[in-house]
Amino acid sequence: MGKRRATVMRMPILLGAALLCLAGCAGQANPDACVKDGEMLRYGFYAFFAPMSFSADEDPASVGFNTHMGYEADILTALEAMDGAGLAFERKPIAEWDDIWLKPAGADYDIVGGGITILESRTLDAAGETAVIFTSGHVSFRQSLLARAADAGRLATHDDLSGDVRVGALAGTTGEARLLELTGLVNDDGVLLVGVRIETPSGILTADGSADYVITSSQETPNLQGRTLLHPPDDTKPQVVYLGDELGESELLEALADGSIDAIARGEIGNQDASAANGGTFVVTALDPQVEYGGFALAAEDAELTACIDDKVNWLTDNRQIGYGEWLADASVFMRRAQLWNERER
Repeated sequence: MGKRRATVMRMPILLGAALLCLAGCAGQANPDACVKDGEMLRYGFYAFFAPMSFSADEDPASVGFNTHMGYEADILTALEAMDGAGLAFERKPIAEWDDIWLKPAGADYDIVGGGITILESRTLDAAGETAVIFTSGHVSFRQSLLARAADAGRLATHDDLSGDVRVGALAGTTGEARLLELTGLVNDDGVLLVGVRIETPSGILTADGSADYVITSSQETPNLQGRTLLHPPDDTKPQVVYLGDELGESELLEALADGSIDAIARGEIGNQDASAANGGTFVVTALDPQVEYGGFALAAEDAELTACIDDKVNWLTDNRQIGYGEWLADASVFMRRAQLWNERER
């Protein structure tokens, strides 16, 4: 199943040859098992993406910061409940979004999640080599805008975003990338339009239409790291304000509430949740017709483990027939699917 890095709690030698044979002799292994007996997979989850994946407490110093909540948390709990799968996860919060999907290629995590959109470009490391692979997808996404209810008509589509509109985004997300694409601020390769000005820690830069100024959902040129504001070259395109480095999207929501920005570019699920949580003060607009899928990332050498987990996730989601909407209506839906797995005829 590839080179495993997780800590394994091994059976005592004194169990004897008979029990050791049950664990390792030909024909005795559980065909549903994804890992060896007692193996704990180290799962890293993004801490600030409610309702998909988030910490119970946003304060990294709190005990609650280590408690995993949300849609993906319930999928993991259901995976752990599936008889014979052998899956158990040690969950660790991750506060920074940048390249979160590449962490299984390192030494600290076996699998990561957090509402991560599956993109081929996100499987590659800085050298262009395949470093991670994704499961096939357990949730569908569409990008959108979140605006104040009073601005719903004014900001109904991406075409309505003119130079006096300030749109908040989290750098390195598909929300940012699709905003730039849909408003024409980048071309198909993510190259910024000539004349776009970018405020960065090193000063204000002006894009010249070359590959020296690139922003996509999986990469950015080094000179654009830490960007805080993007100015359009004309009044037909919006300004982009970058927030959320410390507390994720909660910073964007605060800015929308106090009027610092006019809209937030991010996924429909998160925006719908924010709209409901704020009693309709915010509304979801400008739905993107393009559908994306979110999955879990694992190291490239763990293809067999990835396929095994994917098989179990596909059972829980009934091959994508069960998703966010069903979970929102009944948060026990994945545990009930796990029970069906346990009751099925062997």
